[in-house]
Amino acid sequence: MPLHDDTIDGDVYVSPRYLALTTAIGDPGLDPLRNLGWELHHDDIGNAYLNAPDGKVRLGYLPEGEDDGLWRINAYKDPFGPPIWGTCFNDSCPTEFVTAFTTCLAEAYVQGLDSYLARPVSGSKDHDPFLAIAPLINRGWRIDRPRWGVFAVQSPDQLAHLEWTTGSLDPEAELTTRDARWHLWAGTSVDHPYWYATASTDTPVALLKAVTESLSDPAPLLRWRDDTYSYVQQRAQLTPVVPPRAATPTPLDVQRTASRRPALTTSSVPRWSTTSRPALPGSRR
Repeated sequence: MPLHDDTIDGDVYVSPRYLALTTAIGDPGLDPLRNLGWELHHDDIGNAYLNAPDGKVRLGYLPEGEDDGLWRINAYKDPFGPPIWGTCFNDSCPTEFVTAFTTCLAEAYVQGLDSYLARPVSGSKDHDPFLAIAPLINRGWRIDRPRWGVFAVQSPDQLAHLEWTTGSLDPEAELTTRDARWHLWAGTSVDHPYWYATASTDTPVALLKAVTESLSDPAPLLRWRDDTYSYVQQRAQLTPVVPPRAATPTPLDVQRTASRRPALTTSSVPRWSTTSRPALPGSRR
């Protein structure tokens, strides 16, 4: 039974979805791993940590961290050794992209070490790095070469980007900076993105593909209009959520309703007042 049954809701749809931002709710990203029985721990300043039972995967949800890396997820061959791979989603990244990653990670963890530590291998049927790029290409994203040593694809509106850096990289820098093999971001400037996410060289392709599938999904994301931190203002398209229309009453419904109403007399007909107004509905929260 899932630990957290609530879905992210809202009163507007945000499209394209990569112009949504964080929901500031950590549960959807944590729950796929918590549902495996991983224990959640907190420090005394508000950060949360999940550790796999064997200590080989660790997640930090760090709203009080030293930088804007809100989500940091590392995997280890040896629990006491350096990470084999690491990813980071910053504090503005849409929560749904994190959830796509952790959902796939939970599935990989159940499958075993060979799945959640599977290194990308060019030419491999299941682990070729291009498999992570294919969802974007298939949905109309365009190949780009923004800088020397960087291969990229970008959305048709040029507001979302996936970059893959060639050559040798510093393993430690990949885990602690944006100088990683894989770099996802949205915006008009790589130096000042709306949000970003990074993944180191040996991050399994299946996990990356889960994120690019979610990133390029044409379906909009739900947000609350008043939560202006949760979408890119002036850029994102907001469409109100239209409540479902009430079902058309049947003749029997009409008859039952009529039988419960008192007959109106001339003296009982209420007068309309322009100085009165109906009560406003309650707030959403």
